[in-house]
Amino acid sequence: MADADARSPRAASGPGSPPRLHVGCAMWSHRSWQGKFLSPPLAAAHERLRGYASWCNAVEGNTTFYATPTRETVASWARQTDPDFRFVAKLPKIVTHERRLTDVDAQMRAFLAALEPLGPRLGAVWVQLPGSFAPADVGGLVRFLRRLPRSHRCAVEVRHPAFFTDPRAERLLEQALGTVGAEWIPFDTTTFFRDPPRSDAERDAWAKKPRMALRTAALTDRPIVRYLGRDDPERTVEGWRRWVDITLGWLREGRSPTLFVHTPDNADAPALARRFHDEVRARLPALAPLPAPLPAEPLTLF
Repeated sequence: MADADARSPRAASGPGSPPRLHVGCAMWSHRSWQGKFLSPPLAAAHERLRGYASWCNAVEGNTTFYATPTRETVASWARQTDPDFRFVAKLPKIVTHERRLTDVDAQMRAFLAALEPLGPRLGAVWVQLPGSFAPADVGGLVRFLRRLPRSHRCAVEVRHPAFFTDPRAERLLEQALGTVGAEWIPFDTTTFFRDPPRSDAERDAWAKKPRMALRTAALTDRPIVRYLGRDDPERTVEGWRRWVDITLGWLREGRSPTLFVHTPDNADAPALARRFHDEVRARLPALAPLPAPLPAEPLTLF
Protein backbone atom coordinates (compact mmCIF):
# COMPACT_ATOMS: atom_id res chain seq x y z
CA MET A 1 0.00 0.00 0.00
CA ALA A 2 1.13 3.55 -0.68
CA ASP A 3 0.72 6.36 1.80
CA ALA A 4 -2.52 8.29 1.24
CA ASP A 5 -3.60 11.75 2.30
CA ALA A 6 -6.39 12.26 4.80
CA ARG A 7 -9.78 11.75 3.21
CA SER A 8 -12.71 14.11 3.47
CA PRO A 9 -15.78 12.42 5.01
CA ARG A 10 -17.79 13.56 1.98
CA ALA A 11 -15.20 12.80 -0.68
CA ALA A 12 -17.21 9.95 -2.20
CA SER A 13 -20.59 11.69 -2.21
CA GLY A 14 -21.72 12.62 -5.67
CA PRO A 15 -22.70 16.25 -6.18
CA GLY A 16 -26.41 16.66 -5.60
CA SER A 17 -27.02 12.94 -5.09
CA PRO A 18 -29.95 12.32 -2.71
CA PRO A 19 -29.22 10.47 0.54
CA ARG A 20 -30.03 6.76 0.56
CA LEU A 21 -30.70 4.19 3.25
CA HIS A 22 -29.09 0.78 2.84
CA VAL A 23 -30.24 -2.15 4.97
CA GLY A 24 -29.10 -5.73 5.16
CA CYS A 25 -28.06 -8.77 7.16
CA ALA A 26 -24.94 -10.52 8.38
CA MET A 27 -25.00 -12.92 5.43
CA TRP A 28 -26.81 -13.45 2.12
CA SER A 29 -27.50 -17.14 2.61
CA HIS A 30 -29.12 -19.01 5.48
CA ARG A 31 -30.58 -22.49 5.56
CA SER A 32 -33.91 -21.30 6.94
CA TRP A 33 -34.35 -18.78 4.09
CA GLN A 34 -34.81 -21.38 1.34
CA GLY A 35 -38.44 -21.46 0.29
CA LYS A 36 -39.13 -18.42 2.49
CA PHE A 37 -36.95 -15.67 1.05
CA LEU A 38 -35.20 -17.65 -1.70
CA SER A 39 -37.02 -19.77 -4.27
CA PRO A 40 -35.61 -23.23 -5.13
CA PRO A 41 -34.08 -22.00 -8.43
CA LEU A 42 -32.18 -19.36 -6.43
CA ALA A 43 -31.03 -21.80 -3.78
CA ALA A 44 -27.92 -22.72 -5.81
CA ALA A 45 -24.78 -21.21 -4.34
CA HIS A 46 -24.09 -19.07 -7.43
CA GLU A 47 -27.59 -17.53 -7.35
CA ARG A 48 -28.31 -16.98 -3.64
CA LEU A 49 -26.93 -13.48 -3.57
CA ARG A 50 -29.22 -12.50 -6.46
CA GLY A 51 -32.25 -13.58 -4.45
CA TYR A 52 -31.03 -11.90 -1.28
CA ALA A 53 -30.36 -8.66 -3.19
CA SER A 54 -34.05 -8.49 -4.09
CA TRP A 55 -34.84 -8.24 -0.35
CA CYS A 56 -31.98 -6.04 0.88
CA ASN A 57 -29.61 -3.53 -0.69
CA ALA A 58 -26.56 -4.19 1.51
CA VAL A 59 -24.76 -7.08 3.19
CA GLU A 60 -22.00 -7.59 5.72
CA GLY A 61 -19.04 -9.30 4.05
CA ASN A 62 -18.11 -11.57 6.92
CA THR A 63 -16.72 -14.35 4.72
CA THR A 64 -13.71 -12.23 3.76
CA PHE A 65 -12.56 -12.35 7.40
CA TYR A 66 -11.65 -16.02 6.95
CA ALA A 67 -10.14 -15.91 3.47
CA THR A 68 -9.60 -13.44 0.66
CA PRO A 69 -11.88 -14.47 -2.22
CA THR A 70 -10.72 -14.81 -5.81
CA ARG A 71 -11.45 -12.03 -8.29
CA GLU A 72 -13.65 -14.47 -10.19
CA THR A 73 -15.77 -15.05 -7.06
CA VAL A 74 -16.06 -11.33 -6.42
CA ALA A 75 -16.99 -10.74 -10.07
CA SER A 76 -19.87 -13.17 -9.60
CA TRP A 77 -21.05 -11.10 -6.62
CA ALA A 78 -21.05 -8.01 -8.81
CA ARG A 79 -23.03 -9.78 -11.54
CA GLN A 80 -25.74 -10.73 -9.04
CA THR A 81 -26.25 -7.23 -7.66
CA ASP A 82 -27.19 -3.78 -8.94
CA PRO A 83 -24.61 -0.98 -8.84
CA ASP A 84 -26.41 0.64 -5.88
CA PHE A 85 -26.07 -2.52 -3.75
CA ARG A 86 -23.45 -2.16 -1.00
CA PHE A 87 -20.94 -4.62 0.47
CA VAL A 88 -19.19 -3.80 3.74
CA ALA A 89 -16.23 -6.16 3.46
CA LYS A 90 -14.43 -7.25 6.60
CA LEU A 91 -10.64 -7.32 6.49
CA PRO A 92 -9.01 -10.77 6.78
CA LYS A 93 -8.21 -11.88 10.32
CA ILE A 94 -4.52 -12.16 9.46
CA VAL A 95 -4.54 -8.36 9.02
CA THR A 96 -6.59 -7.34 12.06
CA HIS A 97 -6.23 -10.12 14.62
CA GLU A 98 -3.04 -12.01 13.86
CA ARG A 99 -0.70 -9.23 12.67
CA ARG A 100 -2.70 -6.39 14.24
CA LEU A 101 -2.34 -4.07 11.21
CA THR A 102 1.46 -4.41 11.08
CA ASP A 103 3.51 -5.70 8.10
CA VAL A 104 0.38 -6.49 6.08
CA ASP A 105 1.08 -4.68 2.79
CA ALA A 106 1.09 -7.89 0.74
CA GLN A 107 -2.16 -9.12 2.30
CA MET A 108 -3.85 -5.76 1.79
CA ARG A 109 -2.78 -5.51 -1.85
CA ALA A 110 -4.22 -8.97 -2.51
CA PHE A 111 -7.43 -8.14 -0.63
CA LEU A 112 -8.09 -4.83 -2.38
CA ALA A 113 -7.22 -6.28 -5.78
CA ALA A 114 -9.68 -9.13 -5.24
CA LEU A 115 -12.48 -6.67 -4.41
CA GLU A 116 -11.95 -4.47 -7.46
CA PRO A 117 -14.76 -6.10 -9.51
CA LEU A 118 -17.29 -4.73 -7.00
CA GLY A 119 -16.64 -1.19 -8.18
CA PRO A 120 -19.12 1.19 -6.51
CA ARG A 121 -20.74 -1.71 -4.67
CA LEU A 122 -17.91 -1.71 -2.13
CA GLY A 123 -19.44 0.59 0.44
CA ALA A 124 -16.61 0.36 2.95
CA VAL A 125 -13.60 -1.66 4.00
CA TRP A 126 -14.55 -2.91 7.47
CA VAL A 127 -11.73 -2.95 10.04
CA GLN A 128 -13.11 -5.06 12.89
CA LEU A 129 -10.56 -5.03 15.70
CA PRO A 130 -10.25 -7.51 18.59
CA GLY A 131 -11.26 -6.65 22.14
CA SER A 132 -7.59 -6.42 23.08
CA PHE A 133 -7.10 -3.45 20.73
CA ALA A 134 -6.81 -0.64 23.29
CA PRO A 135 -6.49 3.17 23.20
CA ALA A 136 -2.71 2.77 23.28
CA ASP A 137 -2.94 1.07 19.86
CA VAL A 138 -4.73 3.92 18.07
CA GLY A 139 -1.50 5.28 16.60
CA GLY A 140 -0.93 2.02 14.74
CA LEU A 141 -4.49 2.15 13.40
CA VAL A 142 -3.95 5.64 12.01
CA ARG A 143 -0.71 4.63 10.32
CA PHE A 144 -2.50 1.67 8.75
CA LEU A 145 -5.47 3.74 7.55
CA ARG A 146 -3.24 6.42 6.06
CA ARG A 147 -1.68 3.83 3.78
CA LEU A 148 -4.97 2.74 2.26
CA PRO A 149 -5.87 4.13 -1.18
CA ARG A 150 -7.96 7.30 -1.14
CA SER A 151 -10.59 5.56 -3.26
CA HIS A 152 -11.64 3.27 -0.41
CA ARG A 153 -13.89 4.30 2.44
CA CYS A 154 -12.98 2.74 5.77
CA ALA A 155 -15.12 1.90 8.78
CA VAL A 156 -13.67 0.72 12.09
CA GLU A 157 -15.27 -1.40 14.80
CA VAL A 158 -13.63 -1.51 18.23
CA ARG A 159 -14.62 -3.58 21.26
CA HIS A 160 -12.28 -2.52 24.05
CA PRO A 161 -14.48 -1.13 26.89
CA ALA A 162 -12.32 1.98 27.36
CA PHE A 163 -13.47 3.44 24.03
CA PHE A 164 -17.03 3.50 25.39
CA THR A 165 -16.46 4.36 29.06
CA ASP A 166 -13.46 6.72 29.02
CA PRO A 167 -14.26 10.07 27.33
CA ARG A 168 -10.56 10.66 26.62
CA ALA A 169 -10.25 7.32 24.80
CA GLU A 170 -13.43 8.05 22.86
CA ARG A 171 -12.15 11.46 21.76
CA LEU A 172 -8.78 9.97 20.86
CA LEU A 173 -10.36 7.47 18.50
CA GLU A 174 -12.84 9.95 17.04
CA GLN A 175 -10.07 12.43 16.30
CA ALA A 176 -7.86 9.72 14.81
CA LEU A 177 -10.62 8.45 12.52
CA GLY A 178 -11.51 12.00 11.56
CA THR A 179 -8.03 12.65 10.21
CA VAL A 180 -8.52 9.93 7.59
CA GLY A 181 -12.28 10.28 6.99
CA ALA A 182 -13.06 6.88 8.52
CA GLU A 183 -16.32 5.91 10.22
CA TRP A 184 -16.78 4.26 13.63
CA ILE A 185 -19.18 1.29 13.42
CA PRO A 186 -21.26 0.78 16.58
CA PHE A 187 -22.54 -2.72 17.37
CA ASP A 188 -25.72 -2.16 19.36
CA THR A 189 -26.31 -5.23 21.55
CA THR A 190 -28.22 -3.42 24.30
CA THR A 191 -31.62 -4.79 23.26
CA PHE A 192 -30.31 -8.33 23.18
CA PHE A 193 -28.74 -8.20 26.64
CA ARG A 194 -31.66 -6.40 28.26
CA ASP A 195 -33.39 -9.66 29.25
CA PRO A 196 -32.18 -13.26 29.78
CA PRO A 197 -32.17 -15.56 26.73
CA ARG A 198 -35.33 -17.50 25.90
CA SER A 199 -34.25 -19.87 23.11
CA ASP A 200 -31.30 -22.10 22.23
CA ALA A 201 -30.11 -19.58 19.64
CA GLU A 202 -30.34 -16.76 22.15
CA ARG A 203 -28.46 -18.76 24.77
CA ASP A 204 -25.70 -19.47 22.25
CA ALA A 205 -25.49 -15.79 21.26
CA TRP A 206 -25.55 -14.78 24.95
CA ALA A 207 -22.24 -16.59 25.40
CA LYS A 208 -20.62 -15.32 22.19
CA LYS A 209 -21.79 -11.78 21.43
CA PRO A 210 -19.99 -8.77 22.95
CA ARG A 211 -21.79 -6.63 25.52
CA MET A 212 -21.29 -3.27 23.88
CA ALA A 213 -22.23 0.12 25.29
CA LEU A 214 -24.61 2.15 23.15
CA ARG A 215 -23.04 4.59 20.69
CA THR A 216 -25.13 6.67 18.28
CA ALA A 217 -22.78 9.33 16.90
CA ALA A 218 -21.75 9.45 13.22
CA LEU A 219 -18.37 10.73 12.06
CA THR A 220 -18.96 10.80 8.28
CA ASP A 221 -21.78 11.09 5.75
CA ARG A 222 -21.94 7.27 5.49
CA PRO A 223 -22.61 5.95 9.03
CA ILE A 224 -22.86 2.18 9.47
CA VAL A 225 -24.73 0.48 12.33
CA ARG A 226 -24.86 -3.17 13.39
CA TYR A 227 -27.95 -3.92 15.49
CA LEU A 228 -28.63 -7.17 17.37
CA GLY A 229 -32.22 -7.88 18.30
CA ARG A 230 -33.97 -10.96 19.68
CA ASP A 231 -35.55 -14.01 18.06
CA ASP A 232 -38.97 -12.48 18.76
CA PRO A 233 -39.44 -10.07 15.82
CA GLU A 234 -41.58 -7.65 17.81
CA ARG A 235 -38.94 -7.33 20.52
CA THR A 236 -36.39 -6.68 17.81
CA VAL A 237 -38.58 -3.94 16.34
CA GLU A 238 -39.22 -2.41 19.74
CA GLY A 239 -35.47 -2.21 20.35
CA TRP A 240 -34.67 -0.42 17.10
CA ARG A 241 -37.10 2.52 17.61
CA ARG A 242 -34.23 4.80 18.57
CA TRP A 243 -32.42 3.86 15.37
CA VAL A 244 -35.42 4.83 13.25
CA ASP A 245 -35.29 8.30 14.78
CA ILE A 246 -31.50 8.54 14.46
CA THR A 247 -31.58 7.32 10.85
CA LEU A 248 -34.23 9.89 9.94
CA GLY A 249 -32.04 12.59 11.45
CA TRP A 250 -29.03 11.42 9.45
CA LEU A 251 -30.98 11.32 6.20
CA ARG A 252 -32.32 14.83 6.78
CA GLU A 253 -28.74 15.99 7.37
CA GLY A 254 -27.79 14.60 3.94
CA ARG A 255 -26.07 11.44 5.24
CA SER A 256 -26.60 8.00 3.66
CA PRO A 257 -26.63 5.42 6.48
CA THR A 258 -26.43 1.64 6.38
CA LEU A 259 -28.03 -0.52 9.07
CA PHE A 260 -27.53 -4.27 9.46
CA VAL A 261 -30.14 -6.26 11.37
CA HIS A 262 -28.98 -9.30 13.33
CA THR A 263 -30.98 -11.72 15.45
CA PRO A 264 -29.65 -14.80 17.25
CA ASP A 265 -31.18 -17.22 14.72
CA ASN A 266 -31.36 -14.74 11.78
CA ALA A 267 -34.41 -16.65 10.53
CA ASP A 268 -36.38 -13.48 9.73
CA ALA A 269 -33.47 -11.08 9.21
CA PRO A 270 -34.21 -10.13 5.55
CA ALA A 271 -37.84 -9.31 6.33
CA LEU A 272 -36.80 -7.37 9.43
CA ALA A 273 -34.26 -5.35 7.45
CA ARG A 274 -36.99 -4.43 4.94
CA ARG A 275 -39.33 -3.57 7.80
CA PHE A 276 -36.77 -1.15 9.20
CA HIS A 277 -36.45 0.50 5.79
CA ASP A 278 -40.26 0.65 5.49
CA GLU A 279 -40.58 2.31 8.91
CA VAL A 280 -38.08 4.99 7.96
CA ARG A 281 -39.64 5.53 4.53
CA ALA A 282 -43.11 5.86 6.06
CA ARG A 283 -41.83 8.99 7.80
CA LEU A 284 -39.68 10.13 4.87
CA PRO A 285 -41.64 9.24 1.69
CA ALA A 286 -39.00 10.78 -0.59
CA LEU A 287 -36.60 7.98 0.36
CA ALA A 288 -35.94 5.60 -2.54
CA PRO A 289 -37.77 2.26 -2.09
CA LEU A 290 -36.13 -1.14 -1.91
CA PRO A 291 -36.41 -3.50 -4.91
CA ALA A 292 -39.41 -5.81 -5.12
CA PRO A 293 -38.49 -9.24 -3.70
CA LEU A 294 -38.28 -12.11 -6.16
CA PRO A 295 -40.97 -14.74 -5.52
CA ALA A 296 -39.89 -17.29 -2.93
CA GLU A 297 -42.03 -19.98 -4.57
CA PRO A 298 -42.15 -20.90 -8.31
CA LEU A 299 -45.00 -19.21 -10.19
CA THR A 300 -47.87 -21.53 -11.20
CA LEU A 301 -50.93 -21.18 -13.40
CA PHE A 302 -53.38 -22.06 -10.62
